[in-house]
Amino acid sequence: MRDVLDEWRPVVDEEIARLLPPEVDEAYLADFFGEPTYEYDPAAIQEALADPIWELLERGGKRWRAVLFLLFVDGFGEDPEAFLPYACIPEILHNGTIIVDDVEDGAEMRRGDRALHLEHGTDVALNAGNAMYFLPLKIITRNPGDLSPEIRLKAYEMLMDELNRTHLGQGMDICWHNHERITVSEAQYLEMCACKTGCLGRIVARLAAIVTGQDEPTEQAVADYAERMSVAFQIADDVLDVETSMESGGDFGKAAGNDIREGKKTLMSIHAAEHAPAEDVARMEELLWAEENTDAEVQAVVDILTEAGSVTYARDQARALSDRALDHLASVDLDPEPAEQLADFARFVVEREV
Repeated sequence: MRDVLDEWRPVVDEEIARLLPPEVDEAYLADFFGEPTYEYDPAAIQEALADPIWELLERGGKRWRAVLFLLFVDGFGEDPEAFLPYACIPEILHNGTIIVDDVEDGAEMRRGDRALHLEHGTDVALNAGNAMYFLPLKIITRNPGDLSPEIRLKAYEMLMDELNRTHLGQGMDICWHNHERITVSEAQYLEMCACKTGCLGRIVARLAAIVTGQDEPTEQAVADYAERMSVAFQIADDVLDVETSMESGGDFGKAAGNDIREGKKTLMSIHAAEHAPAEDVARMEELLWAEENTDAEVQAVVDILTEAGSVTYARDQARALSDRALDHLASVDLDPEPAEQLADFARFVVEREV
């Protein structure tokens, strides 16, 4: 699966650069956004929009959402190259949510460097992140795939529906983060993931189905696959953060134990709150609520999660969700090679080690 991601990433980045060039000028602004009423300031737009966006994009990221879209298009029997601009939609949306999330979470690091709001200022970061919610809609408007008005409207309505749900998920996550006690149920946590993370996956699958003219049952089946795979990805990512801490033996780096340091409510902490001894739960809540944690305190939370069986439980739940995603995928008539690559991806998200 890594080979597929590595193959497509430069292609996706090149296409994103056509939508939003790393270097903007008056000609691009007039063509893409329309003639100015008075006069654009390309230098200001470069500094406050293009530079921070491309700084984030060039730091890394697997571009798996864009690649997943292209695999679906291929699986539906269409040429992925013909729909490359549409693959940028979920990828740009995802990176926009990252910028805004980091502001809301007070995160310090992103992809090995300082978070954008610390590097460029909160005002620039929020504007750039919000712009990335809207820039992809221009792809639908410009209609590079020569889609019918009915298909374009369907794509618009789908994007609005899913993007609204992402904010429901983010709202739940923010609220939980702002409370010391862990009172969240597992079902509520999974719904938060289905909204916040799952909706971006659903956008990938539903958009591929819509632009290639698939029927409603097919669109629903691939959306269910993508949602469950995305939730599995989120849970596995949280587990990986804890396992990295466990393997570090107390020598924590910036990539280890971040969720604990940020006081994140994960499936593991929710499970531990229900199954660990009361004194351990109280200690875990105290440490997750603290402004800062020492390495020893991070290790104390890891120990509580481990002893309660919460790390193993979360890993098992991620695998179960991945299996359910595979069941939905199997119900869709896809060309064999991309179908197998999509299945490989559902397995990859829960078995990866980095």
